[in-house]
Amino acid sequence: MSTRLRVAALVHRHLVPPAKVEEGTDITAAPWRTEYDVVSTLTAMGHEVQVLPVHDDLGEIRRLATEWKPHIAFNLLEGFDDIVIFDQNVVSHLELLKLPYTGCNPRGLLLARDKSLSKKLLAYHRLSVPEFEVFRISRPIRRPKRLQFPLIVKSLTQEASIGISQASVVDNDEKLKERVTFIHESIGTAAIAEQYIEGRELYVGVVGNQALQALPVWELFFTNMPEGAKRIATDRVKWSVKYQKKYGIDSGPARELPEEKSAEIQHICRRAYRALELSGYARIDLRLDDAGNVWVLEANPNPQIAKGEDFAASAEKMGIGYEAVLQRIINLGLRWQPESVA
Repeated sequence: MSTRLRVAALVHRHLVPPAKVEEGTDITAAPWRTEYDVVSTLTAMGHEVQVLPVHDDLGEIRRLATEWKPHIAFNLLEGFDDIVIFDQNVVSHLELLKLPYTGCNPRGLLLARDKSLSKKLLAYHRLSVPEFEVFRISRPIRRPKRLQFPLIVKSLTQEASIGISQASVVDNDEKLKERVTFIHESIGTAAIAEQYIEGRELYVGVVGNQALQALPVWELFFTNMPEGAKRIATDRVKWSVKYQKKYGIDSGPARELPEEKSAEIQHICRRAYRALELSGYARIDLRLDDAGNVWVLEANPNPQIAKGEDFAASAEKMGIGYEAVLQRIINLGLRWQPESVA
């Protein structure tokens, strides 16, 4: 057993996990599943965990830091005051309090969040990214000639496949305008239209600050998709269990991927992680096209780490159990020096 630590688990106020779960509860369907898995596992490991619900008051974090003096904050927040881009500001606040925290640093969160900025950085580092264009709210929607159909239209800053559906893939200018307008009006953010890459949907977890470890290549499988449907990670593909069962959507170790291709993909993911100045842990999303080219789609710092989910399952495949994953994430947080990226 490693040193017993005081861990402040920062969670959204509507995702506070129950202290005890009744027999027969399906935890995998609970909205607080990740929070429960992290808190109950850390407690079982012997750490002293205090759950702090956070909404729009930074003072609560400061009070806990002053009075209880936690060794580290386990950051499970994906925003602040219901504003997702404020996740980086909470982490900046933790740095000002000189309270170590788990997961990504503020700069990495900022760079990875903006899909346009991250693509520019990745392209500068000679990593293949799809051609793209950003459409800001209340500006004319004109497609540059270099941008060829089909295109996929997404929110510039939202994660978790918010706003992504089969209608996101467009093949003419009229549909492009429709979809960009939909993102502007329904999500309230700028839209990004990028080249749609037909191919396999791959994910790679990366752990580390300076020395990086890439986890085994994971794949999203679309077994029984209806005729003509695009194989993309839509909102329903990611979150609707009913939809997943109906269309045979599942994830697991990438099948029939030669060892050298696997090693090449992991190498690309470590380079992407470094290019975006990430720390702690992240998941890199990629496409492998039919010609064998690897395209980096985006990076997701602080990805979903519930027990048995992609990140934890791929670590398990390497022989790193769930407790060891959480402990490593904590150790990386304790060792992280904010000045190292200044």
